Amino acid sequence: MTTPVPALSDVVPHVSPDRLLADLVPPRHFAAARFSTYRANPDFPTQQAALTRLQEVAQVLVKPRTGGLFKRAKKQAPPAVYLDGGFGVGKTHLLASLAHEVGLERVAFGTFVEYTNLVGALGFRQTVDALATKTLVCIDEFELDDPGDTVLMSRLLRELADAGVSLAATSNTLPESLGEGRFAAEDFLREIQALSSRFEVLRIDGPDYRHRPTVTEAPDVPADAVRAAAEAVEGARLDDFDTLVAHLARVHPSRYGALLDGVELLALTGVHPVTDQSVGLRLAVLVDRLYDRDVPVLLGGGDSGLFTPEMLAGGYRKKYFRALSRLGALAEDGRTRVTAPAA
Repeated sequence: MTTPVPALSDVVPHVSPDRLLADLVPPRHFAAARFSTYRANPDFPTQQAALTRLQEVAQVLVKPRTGGLFKRAKKQAPPAVYLDGGFGVGKTHLLASLAHEVGLERVAFGTFVEYTNLVGALGFRQTVDALATKTLVCIDEFELDDPGDTVLMSRLLRELADAGVSLAATSNTLPESLGEGRFAAEDFLREIQALSSRFEVLRIDGPDYRHRPTVTEAPDVPADAVRAAAEAVEGARLDDFDTLVAHLARVHPSRYGALLDGVELLALTGVHPVTDQSVGLRLAVLVDRLYDRDVPVLLGGGDSGLFTPEMLAGGYRKKYFRALSRLGALAEDGRTRVTAPAA
């Protein structure tokens, strides 16, 4: 008798504030990211320019401070850089490379959402005190669509910069905005207000390197094949899409990473487009955590469009496009787990 495959919707993770701090490291997907492994596309010179500049920043941050007893060095503002570009151009790879070059023990690395969750768990002052011990704080996927959280992060970054902490951030330009100006950069600088003059914007042009079909273009995997693949993979989780969606509403997004502890494959049946914005946003966060951990995904038993055209044209479209780009890569990896039928 086949042992039932565990379901992700049966897991209720508990995450301590200490773990939230300990988890502020580059995700597994970028554990091996280094400047030497970044392949700049010669067709887009801004990629090499960004790489060169970040290598210079790293040298500044790892260089020991000098100055004698009777020599007072001029105090300089710590470096602050913002990587502006579309999906899949290597911004997170470069950000993780910078973190590794400086030394993970001296760096905090997390997404915008992870930092806002940390403030919620520790409180603002305790978060500042904890992060002020670092040389560099990296913020991946800076979000500009929540005014309250953006003001909170702006204040957090200002206090960290005043404490001498260096900052590095990324965000996304929508695909249709590429080549039309630095819209994301302008939004970012406007929203962080008092800090804007401290940030150096590094533009990174180019197409999504993954070149994967989005999940709206990929064929669905039959539900029976999804179940069979899940049964064959140790560490797989098998869920009905609607059941998982309902479960996500009961788990705080800050715990989605812990929800995936030990998961080697997420297999979903009954996938269909969602129409509720809150559901879509929770799914986007889950996709980010799946991508961070290189967890393949199987989408089966329904229409895998996931987000409606209205949602993809709305205020949260950056999050949804990023989720589709990443989910397309994870779904392609998942389909390789499905055994081809015998001839």
